[in-house]
Amino acid sequence: MLDCQVKGEGPISITWRRNSVPVATGVRATVLGNGTLLIRNFSKRRESNETDTGEYDCAAQNRYGMLISRKARVLLASLPKFLSHPESVAVDEGGVARVTCQVNGIPEANITWQRDRLPLSTEDPRYTLLPNGVLQITGVRRTDSGLFRCVASNIANTRYSHEAQLSVTVAGFRIYREPVILSGPQNLTINVHQTAILECIATGNPRPIVSWSRLDGRSIGVEGIQVLGTGNLMISDATLQHSGVYVCSANRPGSRSRRTALGRLVVQAPPEFVQWPQSVSRPAGSSAVFSCTASGVPEPHLIWLKNGKLLTPSGNVKLTNGNTSLAITRITPEDEAIYQCIAENSAGTNQASARLAINQGPELPEAPAGLQAVALSSSSLQLTWEQPTEHVSQQIIGYVLHIRRLGEPDSAEMQEAVSKTTFRHEFNNLEAATTYSIYLKAYSALGGSQQSNTITATTQGGVPSSPSFFTKVLNQTAMQVYWELPSKPGTLEGFRLEYHGVSNPGVQGQETFPGHINTHTISHLEPAAVYEIQLVAFNGNGDGLANRRLVSLAEGRNTAAAGQTCNCDQSDGSTSTLLVGVHSGLACVLCCLLFILLGYRRSLFCRKEVSWEAPPTLNAVRGAKGHTPESIELSQRCDSAPPPVMVMVEPTPSVLPGNNG
Repeated sequence: MLDCQVKGEGPISITWRRNSVPVATGVRATVLGNGTLLIRNFSKRRESNETDTGEYDCAAQNRYGMLISRKARVLLASLPKFLSHPESVAVDEGGVARVTCQVNGIPEANITWQRDRLPLSTEDPRYTLLPNGVLQITGVRRTDSGLFRCVASNIANTRYSHEAQLSVTVAGFRIYREPVILSGPQNLTINVHQTAILECIATGNPRPIVSWSRLDGRSIGVEGIQVLGTGNLMISDATLQHSGVYVCSANRPGSRSRRTALGRLVVQAPPEFVQWPQSVSRPAGSSAVFSCTASGVPEPHLIWLKNGKLLTPSGNVKLTNGNTSLAITRITPEDEAIYQCIAENSAGTNQASARLAINQGPELPEAPAGLQAVALSSSSLQLTWEQPTEHVSQQIIGYVLHIRRLGEPDSAEMQEAVSKTTFRHEFNNLEAATTYSIYLKAYSALGGSQQSNTITATTQGGVPSSPSFFTKVLNQTAMQVYWELPSKPGTLEGFRLEYHGVSNPGVQGQETFPGHINTHTISHLEPAAVYEIQLVAFNGNGDGLANRRLVSLAEGRNTAAAGQTCNCDQSDGSTSTLLVGVHSGLACVLCCLLFILLGYRRSLFCRKEVSWEAPPTLNAVRGAKGHTPESIELSQRCDSAPPPVMVMVEPTPSVLPGNNG
């Protein structure tokens, strides 16, 4: 029989579960009027390998919600065979004997001893029986010899171990022996209020003295402490303070000779609530926080239930601080329930519950209806909603719009207040091509309404930024163009590459590439010509800014002659050549003007000198992107020249060091 006592407003229905599965009621299992579960003929059915064992809990439900009790484990009583049997031993007269047996029973078996098939009398203080199946005999006499066996019994069965012979030898004279610990304390884990027995039995001649201490130096104390036999330590009604490492010492009388053995005692405590959740009543649309803190050893683990089912965090339900805090925001009728905090550790479980009720009255306004959104641009959205009836409008003092980027937490939410006479509002300074989650609440002097339906809206997208690109001349009729992909995915659809000849515009072409392509080779061009290259990134909203560059294919001939490939930025070479031509033309015009204005009788020969800092090495100029000269100086030098005639010489193309242009 398993009891389930519940208090609360009726009617209350009680159901039972085994291992989280409802128990089928009928002839074998019945729920009595007081909620008790009665199982007749409790057993393990061997045919189908089914069993009634497991973890049982009861669920109580009324109109406010459901509660789940703590679990009760039900096991089938059993007494299996002995894990270990006593072994024969020979002991000197006056020495110490220890025999043991081990069996695991459900419930724990009661172990007694027999000598020569007769119950062993424990009135003799030389005999010590420990609950774990250990028999100790100190000051052994010849009359102690015989056949020993242990008897284990519980409600399921009684079993007898094998017999072991205890032989007592008579020494002709007493031989000195150093202290020896036959059995020291074992590591032990128990719950608070249970009894701990730490074994320590030693032998030697003369008989050693057994004492106990703690490894951390703390006092063992005297309350609840007893010594069984000649050295076993028993701690009754253990507390958390009894946890520690215990040291058993066997000392030879009158000397410093001793032996020690260590054993750790761990005392566990089931969870106890330091702070438990409190029932609250809140209006719809507001927030509620439940706090739950429990202590125990080991540290308890906290879980939450909502009406008997495991609580799953969602958009408005958050668990924080190691599940010690349950926060519910924007409360809706679906959040009205009984919430349970379950604290669990290896020592046990505990549970506390609280109810969340919604106390929305007729004074609070109704939730706004008809909320819609339209994207006006890449940075603004327009919101509209229905105008409420005149009766409802009289209560409303204003509206509050709530907006956040889709997928971001509530803490990133932005809010904007709107007048009660306004049913249209624009959100500005938003991000382009971004989806937002939006809802609206109406407020009266007594509080806020429930939130409107949540909608999503996406701002219009902007055009991609201008892409950076570079060129590489392969030969006199081909070049390679490669560009950088944008760092922000989803903002472009592709690239468009255009080219045309500078001196012969009829030679032109256009190619379009998807957004993941970043290189292209243009071939079959006019040999040694100059081309203008243009690259544009685009998406559904249009084209971005174009990036242009001049490239000369004349360097392809020099590259072939040199037998090397130039990876420099071709536009830089073209630009440098163009600068030299511009400066030369300006110099000629300046000389003519000076000649006419000054009217010198002698001829003037003027020349322009252009100089720049050379790069440190040729390889530096032929880098992947090329180099621009650090500085350019323009100077004019005029010298007297005897010939009265000015000769114009048309310059011929020359190869600039390191630029092949």
